[in-house]
Amino acid sequence: MSRYPDPGRGRRAAVRTLARIGALCCLAGAAAGASAQAWPTRPIRLIVPAAPGGSADPLARLAAEELGRTLQQSVIVENRPGANGNLGSAFVVKSPADGYTLLFGWSGTVVTAATLYQSKPYNPQRDLDAIVTIGSVPNVILVHPSIPASTIPELTAYARQNPGQLNFGSTGSGSSYHLSGELYNKTQGVSMVHVPYTSPGAVLTDLMAGRLQLAFPGVVAAAPFVHDGKLRALAVMSDKRSSVLPEVPTTAEAGFPALTSDTWFGLFAPKNTPPEVRARINEAINNALKDPGFRGRLTTLGYTPLGGTQEQFAQTLGEDIRKWGEVVRFSGAKID
Repeated sequence: MSRYPDPGRGRRAAVRTLARIGALCCLAGAAAGASAQAWPTRPIRLIVPAAPGGSADPLARLAAEELGRTLQQSVIVENRPGANGNLGSAFVVKSPADGYTLLFGWSGTVVTAATLYQSKPYNPQRDLDAIVTIGSVPNVILVHPSIPASTIPELTAYARQNPGQLNFGSTGSGSSYHLSGELYNKTQGVSMVHVPYTSPGAVLTDLMAGRLQLAFPGVVAAAPFVHDGKLRALAVMSDKRSSVLPEVPTTAEAGFPALTSDTWFGLFAPKNTPPEVRARINEAINNALKDPGFRGRLTTLGYTPLGGTQEQFAQTLGEDIRKWGEVVRFSGAKID
């Protein structure tokens, strides 16, 4: 036996070690893939970060129904209201990234988490995976009948003649009602006063009573009062007319393309949820949105069907954070 070490022995041992590591990695990858393919094996929780009865609830329940039918598993809608949606959203952020806890989020909660709060409750781009948008609801410029304006130029002229005298109501700082009003202030060079409330009903009640002069609600909430003649709609803040207010022109038609505001609704998961799981959810919702029956139910309720890829949703989120961040800075609004 040679008393000198075999120079190839170390290399052969290293090769064997690397081979074992590679085999283990392959097994782990196969196990992860098998687990993703088996998903879901138990009920899924869909967290809605608001109380039942709001504009998010009907769409969340329709989405849960379609998702459950496609995945052949129960999808349970769970309302977790509080702090403008931050409590429910933060609960999802802290949940296991296994596809069994999803967030039904919308721009009024997810975007403002990144733009309005001094102490950020969470970072939607860092802490959540955007999976798919489902639908949106445009806001509408709504005034009390006593306001002598039937068009945007007439309202702007009246607001300039009465600086600080027009009050617009919202469902709270950072809500779509609020930011839509601030967008009007910013783009039209006027100074209307923001008055926050805690519910859409309270805003519309005070608007009809004349304690407010205008508001920027979603078309779904506004439509019944416009049809009854109790309030006047000047324009839908979109580039497409609404199915529930088809007679009302859009801000784009009126020549104000920058004056657009809507609330989109979509599904999110905790960051690093398996890509196969996210792909299945995205596919299920997009397939549902191709179904005429499902699309019809959405449009009847006033939603605009959306859909699209995960990448498109992530891009929309980023664009809205930039857009509304500018509006928040303009308005000076902040929440500690």
